[in-house]
Amino acid sequence: MKVAVIIPAYNEEKSIGLVLSVVTQIPEITEIVVVNDGSTDKTSQIALSFGVRIIEFHKNQGKSLALRAGVMSTTSPIVLFLDADLIGLTQELVKDMILPIIHGYADMTLGIFCSGRSVTDLAQKIAPYLTGQRAMKRWVLDRLDLEDWQTGFGIEMAITRLAKNSDLRIMKVPLANVTHAMKEEKMGLVKGVAARAKMYWEIIKQLSN
Repeated sequence: MKVAVIIPAYNEEKSIGLVLSVVTQIPEITEIVVVNDGSTDKTSQIALSFGVRIIEFHKNQGKSLALRAGVMSTTSPIVLFLDADLIGLTQELVKDMILPIIHGYADMTLGIFCSGRSVTDLAQKIAPYLTGQRAMKRWVLDRLDLEDWQTGFGIEMAITRLAKNSDLRIMKVPLANVTHAMKEEKMGLVKGVAARAKMYWEIIKQLSN
């Protein structure tokens, strides 16, 4: 069964190559799409060097719309979402996420950080259903409406709500030794705090629905 990987990216030149070097080596993955969400660095150039499909947004549109554009450009029956800033990702961990769906054991898998950095591990331990690393059957995404796709970082909550309402079989997959750089580390303290506040606001709005 074919798998499409969608990777939204905004100024991730330092890490996008690490993620692509892993997913391009997995036979089950037949479509790889990087959605460059208005980056001003070399994110696109690095992605192109791996020979993957690129969707270019000239202006930042937000995570949910980037994911939607990626999904709409693919046809595979299984879709995997991965963040572009992952550190420590391996082929084995990606397979741990997609094989349960391929073999019919789950409808959705959630990749949960563990044994990495304490700050990122704790965040996912508190709110595992907000993880950006998840694989699912395509029909799950087909059930989302346009309003769901306009929620920015709230898209994970929208997908989780749909999954629970649909009684999907959800499996949590430990992503041992995987982490990512914090927004404050990537963008500086002021911009990072502002970006984090925006992310939390988009999530809170979905929680209140």
